[in-house]
Amino acid sequence: MIKYIIRRILSLIPVVFAISILIFGITKIMPGDPIETKIIQSKVTRVEEKTRLRQELTAAYGLDKPLPIQYIKWITRVAKGDLGTSTTYNKSVVSAIKTPLQNTIILNVFVVFFSLTISIFAGIKSAVKRGSLYDQFWQVFSLIGTSVPSFFISLLLIYVFALKLKLLPTGSMPSASLKGSAYLIDWARRLILPVTTLTIMSLAGTIRYVRSAMLDVLSQDFIRTARAKGLSQKVIVYSHAFRNALIPVVTIVIGSIGSLFAGSVITETVFSWNGMGRVLVEALSSLDYDMITSLNLFFSIVYVMTNLITDIAYALVDPRVKLK
Repeated sequence: MIKYIIRRILSLIPVVFAISILIFGITKIMPGDPIETKIIQSKVTRVEEKTRLRQELTAAYGLDKPLPIQYIKWITRVAKGDLGTSTTYNKSVVSAIKTPLQNTIILNVFVVFFSLTISIFAGIKSAVKRGSLYDQFWQVFSLIGTSVPSFFISLLLIYVFALKLKLLPTGSMPSASLKGSAYLIDWARRLILPVTTLTIMSLAGTIRYVRSAMLDVLSQDFIRTARAKGLSQKVIVYSHAFRNALIPVVTIVIGSIGSLFAGSVITETVFSWNGMGRVLVEALSSLDYDMITSLNLFFSIVYVMTNLITDIAYALVDPRVKLK
């Protein structure tokens, strides 16, 4: 196992290197000029001052060097933990994303917990009661969840619970003036709608995935043998069937790790949630090169490591899988 992990990590190094080149190249060919954006924000009007400011900013951000030199300097800085300076926030990228990353993780921890808990139990029960009203309800729910865009669900929840019933706030972050329990309560109230939106979107796919895995296992010969031995339905489903259906479920569980960090662009924007998805949109809008390249590289590494963890989890769950 240890040798396999070491080999996989070493094999991922050229993959990450290739991804970094791709991200850097795509970022550089994006239309627009970040230096011009900064000049406009500075409200400088005289031509001489604009020229001087452009030269200063170009040299400060290293844009006066050839692209290969820019890439080498960038990847060297990133390897040392220096993600550069955000032109949008006028501070280091690490400082700029610290709070949004925390907010995104808090939001998505609840989403992953609720979506996996509900989808596993609902998916198992739907498979056991195949064709029943219960199964049909979740089938229709899944179809609606995969067909309706997230912004529609977000706006519908805001309209019903915030505008009509006035039970919850429409969004945004908790007030910094609140302290103690009042702050935590405000956090919880503002989390409900975005968590509900993302949970609904996640449930739509995962329930069908768990149901399909369980149906496949329940049709196996060893399940019929277990029934012939007189084992109870509960023991058959949860002790035998579910354990053998864990491999596809592991894919869902491990795959959820990426969403903990990436955030949701649309949902965070609708609810004015200060998360990673919203930060990335703002960076793209203002051509914040360091922020764009650093975030995309970070997300890529997270998903690459997620695949590695998935492979290892397969071997732990199913002894028939051999790591070579």
